[in-house]
Amino acid sequence: MKKLILLLLTFLITLSIAQATPLISAKEAALPPISGPLSTRGISRGPTIKLNSPIADSSVASPFDFKVGFEARGDAKIDPNSVKVIYMKSPFVDLTPRLKSAISANGIDFSKAEVPPGTHTIRVTVKDTEGRETNSVLTLTVIK
Repeated sequence: MKKLILLLLTFLITLSIAQATPLISAKEAALPPISGPLSTRGISRGPTIKLNSPIADSSVASPFDFKVGFEARGDAKIDPNSVKVIYMKSPFVDLTPRLKSAISANGIDFSKAEVPPGTHTIRVTVKDTEGRETNSVLTLTVIK
């Protein structure tokens, strides 16, 4: 009987790990969009931010792997504690706590992100060890 219970618990834990994790809730997606232009600074010596997955300018079905790459310039290193991820709604929604375990100096690697259908704008901010900051606005288009 103990073996059966242990096997069942192991199965349930494995199943819960394999399931999708909400990145953006339906309630958050229903918030009004921000007003005004979404601008970032021009040329910067700060780190590079690149959306690796899903592929930029393409549609994706949920759940999907959300992967963003960071690359420092020169001898600087990425400061993973400086990373902020904001869902651009009114009011802003800070997604950083949900992504904390997926953030490293290399970027963000968040598997099985669950996002409602629609177009979603996310701002990623990162600093290097020399204090140089980069902001990048990413657009995710999610289909059913």
